[in-house]
Amino acid sequence: MITAENITSHEFIGLNTEIVKSTNPQVIGLNGRIINETKSMFTINTQNGTKSIAKETNNWKFSIGGKDIIVEGSKIAKRPFDRIGGKA
Repeated sequence: MITAENITSHEFIGLNTEIVKSTNPQVIGLNGRIINETKSMFTINTQNGTKSIAKETNNWKFSIGGKDIIVEGSKIAKRPFDRIGGKA
């Protein structure tokens, strides 16, 4: 189960997210469902179509169990397989 303490060790595909801080002011507030993830990018299905956004330069908000959790992109800018403990 995903919690605030272990969210960075989990899969993000399928979660809803919103960019709350960014080096690019044009993407702040962008939100939608994550449909794909690579080492450095999230692909997000938004109201205006699919967008690929860099992880590292943004802070991401996730709502888990009724709580909003902010995750710094630099902490999750790894391949999903490496981040969730698939590689020692």
